[in-house]
Amino acid sequence: MIKNDICGCPVTLTSSVALEAWNGVIHGLLSHGRETPVHLGRAMDEEPDFAMGHAARGLFCLMTGRAEVIAPAHAALAAARTAAQNTPVTMRETGWINALARWLEGSPTGAIACVEEVLSALPHDTLSAKLSHGIRFMLGDSAGMRRSIERVLPAHNNSHPCVGYLMGCHAFTLEETGDYEQAERIGRRGLMFAPDDAWGLHAVAHVCDMTARAADGIALIEGNTAAWEGSNNFRYHVWWHKALLHIERGEFDVALGLYDAQIRADKTDDYRDISNATSLLMRLELEGMDIGPRWEELADFSENRVEDGCLVFADLHYLLALTGADRGPARDAMTARFARDCAKSTDMAARVDAPGTAALAGLNAFSEGKYDTAFLNLAAARPLMPTIGGSYAQRDVFERMTIDAGLRAGYYDATKAILHDRLKQRGGHIDRFAATRFERLNTARDIAAE
Repeated sequence: MIKNDICGCPVTLTSSVALEAWNGVIHGLLSHGRETPVHLGRAMDEEPDFAMGHAARGLFCLMTGRAEVIAPAHAALAAARTAAQNTPVTMRETGWINALARWLEGSPTGAIACVEEVLSALPHDTLSAKLSHGIRFMLGDSAGMRRSIERVLPAHNNSHPCVGYLMGCHAFTLEETGDYEQAERIGRRGLMFAPDDAWGLHAVAHVCDMTARAADGIALIEGNTAAWEGSNNFRYHVWWHKALLHIERGEFDVALGLYDAQIRADKTDDYRDISNATSLLMRLELEGMDIGPRWEELADFSENRVEDGCLVFADLHYLLALTGADRGPARDAMTARFARDCAKSTDMAARVDAPGTAALAGLNAFSEGKYDTAFLNLAAARPLMPTIGGSYAQRDVFERMTIDAGLRAGYYDATKAILHDRLKQRGGHIDRFAATRFERLNTARDIAAE
């Protein structure tokens, strides 16, 4: 039997209980809700042969970017294929099964292609739009994210139950492609339709970061707690954004206080939580702040991730922890693993080769005070850094390290060019970091001239 879910799309479910649970999965994924796995479990308990549920479980596993989920994802694929043999499935479900298979073959870009086929037939499928959006985000494909969302926008009118969440995705793609004014307008409007859209709220926070409007960003976060307080660990990322905005105002103690009280309140090893923590600590260290022994806890988790190799974005943040705590053997092991991974023929292996290897060498050199080597490697990696995934705000920690390495090594002209390029990416808005580094650059040049 086929029913329609809240996206108005067909699913091969027979019971209203299973459908209600599946709708909970959709809402949970779109809102970054804590109960998403619970809803999926209920749907599968009610109808164990639900092929799309098995495929969803596998895809959700892979989106966590952890090596230990690969085996469960393979098991989910096998269960989905068996279920599809036992019960006729829709093309939407087939598309999700194929997407899982392609990703497990080492091609998340192939997975995206499968999901986009579904969206061509079902442009009102907000769930598939969010899946494509999420995988593209992991690959740093901001232009592709925007194209994908804008293709399905016409199918999401104001009466669509999920329109607010799609607006949040659209706002994020607009911000990541530099259209800050429209991003903020659509992001705020989306919150009117979906007040619990943590992703949409965070898209507007990104705008405030990129346009150096710290006070507006802090007010936005504090004034819309309903959008993110009840979310899963994504709420730590919202706290991270608030900490960045306090750094922008020079309130380093406030940022470190948020780190202890909120961002690392739960000592998880989720790569997204580790990236929040390591990038914040590095930003504070670059501003001359003593962050004490906080690197140690992060390095303990990161040592266990040296061989993961799921995401270059995650690897480089693990490395920040390893260098911060001076875990030499673990750093060497990650360097060796990068060399091995370069020889593979997968989407991620290509990113390990470039920009991963140069970025890794640059970060290692930075930690050793070899700023000449650090700058040359980080600057070489810089053009391809968007391909490691994440957002401009997240990758900005590597941009800051590149600039500071250039200043310390005396590459004044090259550093000035990077500062201006960073300024251009931000629509000409000068943030605190840029202002202080331009000042240091001018001072260094005056000293050199004397």
